[in-house]
Amino acid sequence: MKEDLEKSTPSKISSFQVFLIHVCCGLALAVGFWVAHNVYSINLISHPTSTLRLIWAIEFPVVILLFSCFRQKPEKCSYLKAIARGLLGLPVGALLNALGALALGAPAGLQYFERTVSWSLLMSSLTFVPTACVYGSCWTDWHRIFACTKPKGSLDFMLCLPAHGAVIGAWFGAWPMPLDWERPWQDWPICVSYGAMAGYVAGMVGSLGLALMHTGGGKQLKAE
Repeated sequence: MKEDLEKSTPSKISSFQVFLIHVCCGLALAVGFWVAHNVYSINLISHPTSTLRLIWAIEFPVVILLFSCFRQKPEKCSYLKAIARGLLGLPVGALLNALGALALGAPAGLQYFERTVSWSLLMSSLTFVPTACVYGSCWTDWHRIFACTKPKGSLDFMLCLPAHGAVIGAWFGAWPMPLDWERPWQDWPICVSYGAMAGYVAGMVGSLGLALMHTGGGKQLKAE
């Protein structure tokens, strides 16, 4: 499977490959929940730190191994180098996500430190690591995809939409936290995590749809 993925150029991938990547990443999230519930008898509400750590530990290897196959300029960047870029990007992305959450009102007490770290690592795996594997430290591509939101084709959509979906989903998921309902799921970062993963899945569906439209449009133009 890895060899088949690496044959495609990093800027042009088929809609089937987009589908395959998203299915694998989505299944990794599902497996994380399944293992937490059925093997360790925990969940986000009862044990948020342990559950987030488990989901992240399953999701991150899948993301980094798959997205490294679509690295920019594979003749200059080996597969192992792309993996190394993802490994370096993980703590950087986690730090940025944590600082952003704290700036928007996430609790900063020591009792929430492990929860924030686990959540930030998962968010980095969903938002920062894929682009780090593909584009490395190329500021032009990062700026185009995230600051200007101008993706160029299926690969950029595959990076852009799920990342934006995770961030927007986390933001919407934070809305119930300040409400005086006294529900256990309102504690940090439970509803934020559910929102982020829901937004991530929605972004994957959206990017697959755009990839299908892009591929179909390209074929139609060639036919004309």
